[in-house]
Amino acid sequence: MSSPRRACPVCTREIAVVGGRYARHDPPGRRTSFELISCPGSRRMAPLMAAAPKLFDPEEPPIPGQQPLF
Repeated sequence: MSSPRRACPVCTREIAVVGGRYARHDPPGRRTSFELISCPGSRRMAPLMAAAPKLFDPEEPPIPGQQPLF
C-alpha cells in the first residue's frame, strides 16, 4: 500500500506523507551539479487531514430488530 500524497508547502510537488511528515525530496527542476539538495519542505510536519470517517453514529438510536452485541 502506498503512502498518501500531499502538496509540499515549499515546492508544491506531490510528496508522500510518512509518519506525519513529508518524505525527503529534491526541489523541482534539474540539478546543475552532482550535489544532493533536499527541499526545505523535506521532513516538515504535515497538517492533519480531515477527521477519520465514523463507522456508526453513537447518537443514532439502534435500528428496530437490531440486538445489542453484549
